[in-house]
Amino acid sequence: MNFLAHIYLSGNNKLISIGNFVADGIRGKNYRTYPKEMQIGILLHREIDTFTDAHHIFRQSTKRLHQNYGHYSGVIVDIFYDHFLAKNWESYSDIPLAKFVDDFYQTLNANFDMLPERFKRLTPIMIKGNWLFNYATIDGIQSVLNGMNNRTNGKSKMNEATNELRTYYSEFEKEFTAFFDELIAFSKIKQTEIEKQYSI
Repeated sequence: MNFLAHIYLSGNNKLISIGNFVADGIRGKNYRTYPKEMQIGILLHREIDTFTDAHHIFRQSTKRLHQNYGHYSGVIVDIFYDHFLAKNWESYSDIPLAKFVDDFYQTLNANFDMLPERFKRLTPIMIKGNWLFNYATIDGIQSVLNGMNNRTNGKSKMNEATNELRTYYSEFEKEFTAFFDELIAFSKIKQTEIEKQYSI
């Protein structure tokens, strides 16, 4: 899953949400240097990624992209799924997406010094472009994919993947909806287990 889903699946604890957000920037056991709640978020992020990558519905989505995008297919589907979460946000949260996103941006700024270096560079760019809110539109997804393609020096051709998103839009959306219900249930159980390990 991509940024918005990871933040959403963190619950209401701000440091857990930050940990879940920055987890890809923290390798191995380095997570132990962070505050306890951030550690929980990092471990939860890893559990979510493992569950997602192995899930048959997620793999079904990636199969549509393998021919054109190879090993980038999973990354693209992560972004597509964030689009459907943002687009259908009212089905998952009573808090309006704009407020949820703004609150998270404020949390990031308030805890900026704790972010890994990669995310200290990324966060201002993300906030300026309002990525999390703009995931709700295909134009917003196009912008994200353009940026990711640039970071691969054009090798990934990820900027072209909105073609498949438009062509198979209903199929991707149905797969997201079925998958995300299972992921929500899984994440709640895992977060509870991890919090018990930390006596929270």
